[in-house]
This record gives sequence, structure tokens and C-alpha cells, in this order.
Amino acid sequence: MAGILALDVGGTKIAAGLVDPDGSLIYTATLPTRAAEGTEVVWAVVAELIGNVLQRAGGRVDAVGIGSAGPIDVAAGTVSPVNIEGWRGFALRDRVAAAVPGVPVRLGGDGVCMALAEHRYGAGRGTRSMLGMVVSTGVGGGLVLDGTPVLGRTGNAGHVGHVVVDPDGDRCRCGGRGCVETIASGPSMVRWALAHGWSPETPLADAKALGAAAEAGDPVALRAFRRGTDALAVMIASVGAVCDLDLVVIGGGVAKSGALLFGPLHEALAERARLDFLVGLQVVPAGLGGDAGLVGAAALTMLR
Repeated sequence: MAGILALDVGGTKIAAGLVDPDGSLIYTATLPTRAAEGTEVVWAVVAELIGNVLQRAGGRVDAVGIGSAGPIDVAAGTVSPVNIEGWRGFALRDRVAAAVPGVPVRLGGDGVCMALAEHRYGAGRGTRSMLGMVVSTGVGGGLVLDGTPVLGRTGNAGHVGHVVVDPDGDRCRCGGRGCVETIASGPSMVRWALAHGWSPETPLADAKALGAAAEAGDPVALRAFRRGTDALAVMIASVGAVCDLDLVVIGGGVAKSGALLFGPLHEALAERARLDFLVGLQVVPAGLGGDAGLVGAAALTMLR
């Protein structure tokens, strides 16, 4: 059985899949990234997942598509994910090509992959210009403008997590200050909530626990989500004004909070996006859920 081997590399988990050319997932596997354990440990995770997919595919695939957290450098084939400190200029494309010889390997940002998948197969079908976003361990993004995915000079176009929304804000892991990722990512909201008196009821203080607390009416947890959605609204209004968007599609772990995220986000965006061509800009949940990254990575291999 042949197909496209797709990889989705994130700071918390790495997924791999076998994808049909029509975007259907035949098989998927996921492992923790183990980002704190060093460069080669993370690569070993990728290599194990590649082996799993190749075994399922009978040892042969037609192409490999890689979506990775960024920044990336498409020309060099390297990645430097902010949330994987050991990977700085890591030659991911060449490593994967050596592991799967004889087939084309295409690298793209995870946000671009998500946007491409949603535009082709998910919530963005039929739209002309859209922003696809992933709000999770970090905040990623990708743009499809006039029906065409925008990659940019290095492949980092649409990297909206590092739009500055608070010039005097916290230092970001990218080296800048006040990026939307420092406020709206899951770990950032958790850190802020803990610093402002949130006492989680479970041993694991993560975004899922914070969401549960907010659903139960915890005031600090609710403020953390409101603060995050305000930051996202500032960024979306800015990108919308620059790109004249039809639609924003949001996926990722934090987006699974549903109305807890989208309710206040719609309210905040109504206050921020007041230009005539932005009024009513739709912001919707991703249609493909957690599969968008893999489906989009596979779709990368079909771009000309």
C-alpha cells in the first residue's frame, strides 16, 4: 500500500501518518516530543514514527510531507522550533530524506500545513483568503490568499504567534517581547493564572485543567482565558486588516475549549475589527481537528 508519509512536529507531541492523495488518513501514530531531552532524543522519536508508518505502508511511500513548528528555513531544509530548544538549524529535511530514500520530501511550517488542509478539506473550503491558526503549546499560523498558500521567502509567512500585541510585555522565547504567544498559548495562560492565585484541583496544571477551572467559574482561570482571547483579537484584527481576510480558522489544544475561547474572542474582535471590510470577519473552529497538520503536510507534496 503506497501513500504519502506525513509528519507533524510540535513542541509537545509529534504525529506521523499515512495519507491518501485525496486527503484521507489511513493510519496515524503519536508520541511525546521529549523536547527537554536533547537533539538526538527528539530525532529518535521522529525516526520511530517514520518506521511505524513505513511498516504500515509495506515499506514504500510515494512522498514525504513535513509540517514543523518554526521558525523554519525551507531553502536549507532546517527547523528551529521555539519550543524544541535542542533543534536550532536542525537539518530535518535531510534527516528524513535519508530515512526514506528515493522519494521527494517537502518541508513546511505547521501553520501553513494546517491552513492548507483546512482550505482544501475543512472549515475553509470555498473561501478565498483565510488565516489558519493553531493555539496550543505555541501559537502558529498560515495564510491562504486568493486561493494560494503563502509560504514567504523562508517558509515562515503567516507566523502570527510572533505578532507583537504588547510592546512592553513579557519576553518571548523567540527573543522578542510581547508576542501573542506569550499571552495566548496554553502554557502562557497557565503561567499567568498560577502567578495570579489559581490553585489547580489536579496535580497537573496544564491548559486542560485551566479550561476545566474556567468552565467551573474560577475567576482567575476566566481572566486568563479573557486575557488570551483579547491578545488573539488584537492580532487577528491586525492580520485581517493587512490581508483582507474572509475567514479565520482556529485549531489546536486550546481551541478545544470551545465557547470558553470563541465566545470572548468574538466579543473582543467585534471591538477591535471596526473597519468596514473587517466587520463580521468570521472566526470558526477547525473542521479537521488534530488531523489538519498531517493532512496539510501531505498536501504540501502536491503543491507545484
